[in-house]
Amino acid sequence: MDLRNIAIIAHVDHGKTTLVDGLLKQAGTYREGQATTERVMDSNDIERERGITILAKATSVDYEGLRINIVDTPGHADFGGEVERILNMVDGVVLLVDAAEGPMPQTKFVTSKALALGLRPIVVLNKVDKPDAEPERALNEVFDLFANLGASDEQLDFPHLYASGRSGWADESLDGPRKDLKALYNLIVKHVPSPRQAVKKDEPFSMLATTLGADPFLGRLLSGRVESGTIQAGASLKALSRDGERIEQFRVTKILAYRGTTQTVIDEAVAGDIVTLAGMTKATVADTLCDLSVETAIPAQPIDPPTITVTFGINDSPLAGKDGNKVQSRVIRDRLMKEAEQNVAIKIADTPGGEAFEVSGRGELQMGVLIENMRREGFELSISRPRVIFQEENGVRMEPVEEVVIDVDDEYSGAVIEKLTGERKGDLVEMKPAGVGKTRIIAHVPSRGLIGYHGQFLTDTRGSGVMNRLFHGWTPHKGPIQGRRQGVLISMENGVSVAYALWNLEERGKLFIGAQEAVYEGMVIGEHSRDNDLEVNPLKGKKLTNVRASGTDEAVRLTTPVRYSLEEAIAYIQDDELVEVTPKIVRIRKRYLDPHERKRQSRSE
Repeated sequence: MDLRNIAIIAHVDHGKTTLVDGLLKQAGTYREGQATTERVMDSNDIERERGITILAKATSVDYEGLRINIVDTPGHADFGGEVERILNMVDGVVLLVDAAEGPMPQTKFVTSKALALGLRPIVVLNKVDKPDAEPERALNEVFDLFANLGASDEQLDFPHLYASGRSGWADESLDGPRKDLKALYNLIVKHVPSPRQAVKKDEPFSMLATTLGADPFLGRLLSGRVESGTIQAGASLKALSRDGERIEQFRVTKILAYRGTTQTVIDEAVAGDIVTLAGMTKATVADTLCDLSVETAIPAQPIDPPTITVTFGINDSPLAGKDGNKVQSRVIRDRLMKEAEQNVAIKIADTPGGEAFEVSGRGELQMGVLIENMRREGFELSISRPRVIFQEENGVRMEPVEEVVIDVDDEYSGAVIEKLTGERKGDLVEMKPAGVGKTRIIAHVPSRGLIGYHGQFLTDTRGSGVMNRLFHGWTPHKGPIQGRRQGVLISMENGVSVAYALWNLEERGKLFIGAQEAVYEGMVIGEHSRDNDLEVNPLKGKKLTNVRASGTDEAVRLTTPVRYSLEEAIAYIQDDELVEVTPKIVRIRKRYLDPHERKRQSRSE
């Protein structure tokens, strides 16, 4: 059976996963009347809750006697490591662009990776049925983007379609029949080369491992595209590292391949197939699995370096161990090492003392998803404020800079520009209209300045602004950037909060806790209305007297407390604070709970 391998790449929310749903349905993957979920490829709980793709996933459809392997990739820059590896597995890409928004930062990132590998994209202008869609403008912007990224003449001569993934149609012209996705299928068959032509069938077996998985029965699983030769279950292979060093020799216990949305066992895989092998114990992503006679490893794509570091420590608060069952540093370390093995964009380092670990990655979202996964598995952690990673170049201290693209209502553009260029040391690159009453702002801002900015941005734009960011490069250090201005309210007692005490504290600032909640000394229970920290007693009850009068004992009415999500809490804290994360709750606390210890540390600093 002939074959095509494609990846669907795009910016966040441009409709990749929804389009794959349509392709699966129209290829007859599901039987008539079968119950299916929306966005079937987003199988992970967090992906379904947030409506984003985190892990790249493969599927396969049979179309008119041809098998098409489709890989759905993430759109967020934080998960770019997934996209970079996946592009090595495919022979063509479908680039999805929202007809209203046009190319966005992540479109630029994934397109540059695809063009560098010599892939010839098919451009699909999606969501052309939106009221503010401007498909012709978007198409011109895509052409300009390709030209700016140094595309070859062959790549610039890209075919394009107009589509609506949600409605399940794609056509060559805007006034086409709008019935089905056949035009896209036909274009994939015609435009994407068959891997069977380019690969070497007669040479010994070799395959580059691109994704790592695990199965309770089969053990470690490595997926990738067979570069040369054929493989049968039971064959003996070896694994080579990037440098060509031998890691292990193993026997292939199972070969799995996608048929529809599920993996099934197959007897033999041929060059060009995307398959998963079981049987190895040490080999990992970017290693070459090959015949015993092969001596050279397949070159792997270099992965962009991490830009931020977060310290993961054990939870040592007085309430530790109440919610979770995984609290020891050894268990936390094992889990983080397992994550670093599967996710090449994450790096783990031990700290002196072994109680905490430095985890480096692409961004706050990637860290937030890792912490969220761990808390759901029963871990308790204390998390530090994210710090950016600096580099030295010719004796100059360099820091990472991100390209920020913001779409905002005209009336809020002034506030956004003031915050980005003034307080956060950014440079304004471009400002242009983006539809009726909207402005698009493009700026280069140090990564340090963007930590904790998202909440402020939503406040400044009344929740209507859309911000996208992407690693841009390195720049000389831009000096100090102002952090949070307000101080915090710190509990001076251990116990359970009392409504009367909180009611009296409301004039001091906004509270993060309600009545009858467990608190401890050193825990942050609110934000002070001034710029200094204030120690308060949330346990102080009302003194009883024998005087009774009408109106004195009315029920205390408290303002609803501010509840921060995990990412908001991590972005909110300062360097002397930590976020305590358990399966049930997220708390903010001081790094040193004892007030005397805090004073000692601040003096020594």
